[in-house]
Amino acid sequence: MMGNNQDKVVKDQGLKPTEEGPLPELEIDGRWQKIITRIRHIPPVYWLTLVAIFFVLFLIFVPNYIWIILLGVVKTQSTLIILVLIFGLTTISLVWSVGQRVDVWVFTYFNMHGRRKCWLDWLMLFFTQLGNGIFAIIVAFFLYFSGYNFLGYAFALGTLSLWLVVTLIKVLIHRTRPYKKIENSRIVGSQARGSSFPSGHTSQSFYMATFLLHYFHANLFIWLAVYLMAFFVGITRIYVGMHYPRDVLGGAMLGTAWGLLGVILNNSF
Repeated sequence: MMGNNQDKVVKDQGLKPTEEGPLPELEIDGRWQKIITRIRHIPPVYWLTLVAIFFVLFLIFVPNYIWIILLGVVKTQSTLIILVLIFGLTTISLVWSVGQRVDVWVFTYFNMHGRRKCWLDWLMLFFTQLGNGIFAIIVAFFLYFSGYNFLGYAFALGTLSLWLVVTLIKVLIHRTRPYKKIENSRIVGSQARGSSFPSGHTSQSFYMATFLLHYFHANLFIWLAVYLMAFFVGITRIYVGMHYPRDVLGGAMLGTAWGLLGVILNNSF
């Protein structure tokens, strides 16, 4: 049986206590763990400052002709407005106790339910990195050096600006991460610092999917496969213990909206 504390937490959220013991956490040993630990201990305000500096430097080095076009193509779209509204409603819903109970129930299922093989933990830990901002920057460099110079610029601009926006929202909302609130939560990999809403990994994965799929005019099968992969990145954020479902939903809406905005601007060139 799980401990009394876990039963109390589950009972408070309106859930039935499970009869399974807490699942073991996946730990990363050696040199990589030390590097990750040092990165995780950097205060969020420093991350915000660093991202802002990179963003400003990027803006300085963007060619002038890009800004001339960007200033002339600002326009609205119904799909974009709908996505922003859903994101806004998701943000407002964070104050609802019913939503929190649903969040806890879904999080508990994906993070703590059943037996977890070590290979599955490593698989989830691998796929969750597809939404990492550093991975997105690597993709931007790959596009640039593959001959898609302008696309590389536009993609990097979207990535850095989205990174900055997500960091700002996290600071403003300041939602505590689930592994700090729910007893016996599993932590797969390392503990992410900062706030929980929205999921930065999910927002980046949906941004990349939306932006690149529109640019390369992919067929329906590729669209489904890529968006399923982005959705899977969101699931991994719950699995590894870093986010609630509404964090993932908010990240998906924000990332998709940011990708569509990038498509609108890119199509005007």
